[in-house]
Amino acid sequence: MKKSLVYLQSGGPTSVINSSLYGVVIEARKHQDRIDRVYGAHFGVEGLLNGDLIDLTDVPEEELELLKQTPGAALGSSRHKLGPGDKSNVLAFCESRNIGYILVNGGNDSMDTCHRLGRFFESRGSDIRVIGVPKTMDNDLVEIDHTPGFGSAAKQIINSVQSIIIDGMAYTKGKVVLIEVMGRETGWVAAVPDLLEEPFRPDLFYFPEIGFDYEECKEAIQKIYKEKKRCFVMVGEGIPFERKNSTKDDGFGHRPLDGVSPMLAERLSADTGLDIRWISLSIPTRCSPTLIAGNDQKEAIEVGKEAVKAALAGETWKMVSIRVDSRDPYRVSYPLVDAEKVANGVKPIPPEFLCDHTRMSDAFREYLRPLVAGQTEPIKEKDGIALSFKR
Repeated sequence: MKKSLVYLQSGGPTSVINSSLYGVVIEARKHQDRIDRVYGAHFGVEGLLNGDLIDLTDVPEEELELLKQTPGAALGSSRHKLGPGDKSNVLAFCESRNIGYILVNGGNDSMDTCHRLGRFFESRGSDIRVIGVPKTMDNDLVEIDHTPGFGSAAKQIINSVQSIIIDGMAYTKGKVVLIEVMGRETGWVAAVPDLLEEPFRPDLFYFPEIGFDYEECKEAIQKIYKEKKRCFVMVGEGIPFERKNSTKDDGFGHRPLDGVSPMLAERLSADTGLDIRWISLSIPTRCSPTLIAGNDQKEAIEVGKEAVKAALAGETWKMVSIRVDSRDPYRVSYPLVDAEKVANGVKPIPPEFLCDHTRMSDAFREYLRPLVAGQTEPIKEKDGIALSFKR
C-alpha cells in the first residue's frame, strides 16, 4: 500500500536548508510505486498539529529548481517543543491522511522531535517511519563530521570579514572593529576567518572553547592597535559577557545569545579611549544564497535523498549523518546514526584544532577548506532580483 511523505523544516534556516527539501522531492519522485503524495508541513511540526500541509507532489521541475537558491525556510520553520498530547494528535492526523513517512530537517532540538515521534509511533504499534535530516550553520551536532549549512555560512563569513578588513585598511589610522557571529555555545563559526591569509585576516579570536577574559582582551587589543593602528576581532556570540537582549527563551529553553558586541564595544571604548566599531554578521550570513559552497549544497541534497531511502528501507528515529572518507580527494558517505544521541549532545571545537586567541591549527584549516570549496550554478534572476520558490 502506498503511503504519503511529509517533510518538516525546523529551527534556524541555512543557505542550503531548501536544497535538502529539493533532494527529498526529486528522490521521492523515483518511488511513486511506494510514495503517494509528497507534502511539506507548513511551519514545521506545527503544520502536522494544525493539519496545514503544502502539496509538493506535482510542483514543476523548473520551480523545484528554485529551492536551491531560495533563502530562509521555504516551508516555514518552527521551534515548537512537543507537549503532552501532541504526539497522539500527530499520530491521529497522519493516520487520517495516510502518511507513512516523516522527515525532520534540523539540529539538536529537531532530532529530539525525530526521536520522540519515532519512539512514540513504535510504542503505539504504528509503522510510520521518522528520519532526521541534519541542518545547522553552527556545526555543533554530534555523530556527524560537519553539518549542511556550515560550509556556506563559513564561506559567507570568510568573504564578508575579508571585505570588512580591506575596507578598514583604507586609512592610515583605522578603528578597532568587533565582528560578532552566530554559533551559540561553540566557536566553529567564529573561527572560520582563520582561513584568510595576512594581511586580510582578523587579529584576535574569542569564542567559548578558548574562553574570554575581559582584561586580557583589552590589553591584547591595545597592544595590536599601538602596533598597527587598527585591530579586527572575531567575537563568538556565546562568550561569557553581559549583553542586552530582551528576547525570551525559545520553546526548548535556549536563551538568546546575540548582542554581546555592542556591550563589549561600549566597555572597551570607555576603558581604552579607542574608536570601537561593532558589526554583527547575523541573518544574511546564515541564509543568503549568493555564496553557497558547492560541496555544501551537494551534501545537503544528498542527505535529503538518503533520508527518503532510509525511510523506505524501514529505518526510523535515525538521522542521516555525513562521514568524510577521504580529504584528498574529498569524498564522503552518509551513514545512519541514532537521533537520540544527536539530540542530547553538543560538539565543541576539538582541542587539536585550537591554538590561541590569534590563530587556529593547521588541522583546522585542512578540515575547513573542502567544506567551503566549490561554486554553484549562477543565480536565476529577474530585474536584478533573485528568483525564489513560492509555496
